[in-house]
Amino acid sequence: MKIALIGYGKMGHMIEQIARSRGHEIVSIIDIDNQEDFNSPEFASADVAIEFTAPHVAYGNYLRAWKAGVKVVSGSTGWLSEHGDDVRKACNEEGKTLFWASNFSIGVAIFSAVNKYLAGIMNSFAQYDVEETETHHIHKLDHPSGTGITLAEQIVERLDRKTGWQTGTVKNPDGSVTPAEGNDPEKLTINSIREGEVPGIHQIKYDSEADCITITHDAHSRQGFALGAVLAAEYTHKHSGLLTIDDMFKF
Repeated sequence: MKIALIGYGKMGHMIEQIARSRGHEIVSIIDIDNQEDFNSPEFASADVAIEFTAPHVAYGNYLRAWKAGVKVVSGSTGWLSEHGDDVRKACNEEGKTLFWASNFSIGVAIFSAVNKYLAGIMNSFAQYDVEETETHHIHKLDHPSGTGITLAEQIVERLDRKTGWQTGTVKNPDGSVTPAEGNDPEKLTINSIREGEVPGIHQIKYDSEADCITITHDAHSRQGFALGAVLAAEYTHKHSGLLTIDDMFKF
């Protein structure tokens, strides 16, 4: 399979290494200093482009890739609220293809399935309140993380006593703490921590007067995310439309 990379930071380099190890060809690498390569024949020859960039440029990258006739796999977050409807229309009505996930880790996919199952059980036990904490490296710009939001929305969908989620406290890279934006007991609070080079930790805690139940996913490195992105590209090569982790993993 021919793969193009959009974004060539730490994730891009690791994706390149794993893709090559699985026998794929990297035909184009686009970063901030060679945007004109979106118009190159090399980029257009790709079966799939894997995109890991920043929230403010992700949607524009999708449009450029689609214009070249290239399917996209993307792990960029923070664009959904502004461009979600446009992306859904492009994929569902205009024949474009995007495989999007807030997190490509196989472990997170399993954790997500456990999260949904546990929330369904907890819907019958109102004595437990639920809270989420997500921790990432200091270079991550958005908070809560896309994965944190996805996990929270899965809980809200299954827990009748929660009507939505709200931003909790944020521990900033400089050690300062930004207070919670809200304190609505009917909303699930997502706390965020930005420190060091943490690849990603997601914790869901159900607490009551009697006891506490906690589930945690702790990534040791970015390798799991990179492998998942390549697996998603292999899946996307043979499928079309708006695709997600739930399409690829049938838990």
